[in-house]
Amino acid sequence: MKAEDVRAKTVDELNDQLNDLSKEAFNLRFQAASGQLENTARVRQVRRDLSRVKTILNEKKRASVS
Repeated sequence: MKAEDVRAKTVDELNDQLNDLSKEAFNLRFQAASGQLENTARVRQVRRDLSRVKTILNEKKRASVS
C-alpha cells in the first residue's frame, strides 16, 4: 500500500481500513504465538500499513482543525 493511495481515501474509509488492519494484526499475533504463522513478513507489512493509515488520519484531522 502506498501513501498516495491512502491519502486518496476518505476519513470513513481510513477508519474502516484501520479497524480491518487492527483485526488482522491481532490474528497474526495469535497465529505467531501458537506456531501457525506461515508468512512472517505479513506481520511487518500490516504493522507498517497501520502506521501509515494512522499518520494520514492524523494529517487529515490537523488539516481540518486549522
